[in-house]
Amino acid sequence: MRGFYGVGVLNMKTGINYGTLFRSAACFDADFLCLIGRRFEQQCSDTMKTQRHIPLFEYKDIDDFLEHRPYDCQLVGAEVVAGARNLVDVIHPERALYLLGPEDGSLPQSLLDKCQLVVRIPTRYCLNVAVAGSILLYDRKAKGGE
Repeated sequence: MRGFYGVGVLNMKTGINYGTLFRSAACFDADFLCLIGRRFEQQCSDTMKTQRHIPLFEYKDIDDFLEHRPYDCQLVGAEVVAGARNLVDVIHPERALYLLGPEDGSLPQSLLDKCQLVVRIPTRYCLNVAVAGSILLYDRKAKGGE
């Protein structure tokens, strides 16, 4: 197997979404998880206790993340913005970190500018962060990405 991938969320607000998204990450064989900032207390919604099976990296803020992000790993932002590529048409990078914004906000432009790829899920309305992340991970797996 070549490459690796992980999923990260900026300023995640709720433990419920943490549990759902990171359980999906385990189900779709993500190699690592990360939180950039955190606004929730750990809850029991992650019944798999994902961090026991997949490394979890926590970063204090965006600057800390950018300074310590995985080497040679493309950042893939998921956001509804002009210029974002439709997920249906995306070929996933060999090494990727999929970044999602908080439940009550978006990825800031300063972070989107650091992304090598920005994708949008073709949906009528904004999705819950855990649902959006799960769709991204499924899409990677369905298209043969490891």
